Amino acid sequence: MTLDMFSLDGSVAVVTGGSRGIGEAIAVAMADAGAAVVPVARSEDALDATVDRIHDAGGDAVACVGDVTDEADIERVFDTAEREFGPVDTLVNNAGTNPFFGDATDLDTETWEHIMDVNATGTFRCTREFATRVTDRDGEGSVTNIGSVGSVVGLPSQAPYTASKHAIAGMTKTLAADWAPEVRVNCLAPGYVITEFTEGVRGNDEIREELLDGIPADRFADPEEIAGTAVYLASDAAGYVTGEVHVVDGGLAAI
Repeated sequence: MTLDMFSLDGSVAVVTGGSRGIGEAIAVAMADAGAAVVPVARSEDALDATVDRIHDAGGDAVACVGDVTDEADIERVFDTAEREFGPVDTLVNNAGTNPFFGDATDLDTETWEHIMDVNATGTFRCTREFATRVTDRDGEGSVTNIGSVGSVVGLPSQAPYTASKHAIAGMTKTLAADWAPEVRVNCLAPGYVITEFTEGVRGNDEIREELLDGIPADRFADPEEIAGTAVYLASDAAGYVTGEVHVVDGGLAAI
């Protein structure tokens, strides 16, 4: 194995939720590895900032505003990527939401359905569109679904989020088996990462200390530490890796 196997030169990557946090870090890292990147999010201004970072580093990227709950938006994203760079061979499903923290008896059905629609069904919509296009052109491709440590353990007070991330893990395994060998499908499951997404729990002294007590690494991850694994999973170095839930959590799930 050589370092060239980690290169994404010539690849075209769509990264949903690519305007901030883990998604932004993945989009930038994939561009650094040589891919032409299409970051996707609902905020044009935030996407432009991601694209500017990539361009400033000499990479290729085009922003595409889109919502993973809208099938027409998803089709337009892939049309845009193909028009700008050519066929998409790499998909990272990072778009997600988690607006609920509390006891499940206080959870309304509408919030449950919204979280499942964005996290689980949104991931499926994008993956189905990607795989359909890969199959239609007799190509090959890689999908990385961003799950969570909540894909493999229960997260207290986060029932709908944990359910949606477990769904992603199960979907990953089934689609990997169904679509091999042409399409590899993996789940990248981060632990607690320093992003806006975790700002609420990290900002609460009691919760933060309780979380750190359960993380052997004794810290939260930087987004770039998750992005490196995403690059690996999309690269030829992971050419024999499919159907895996790859946990990057500082040891949280190990104890």
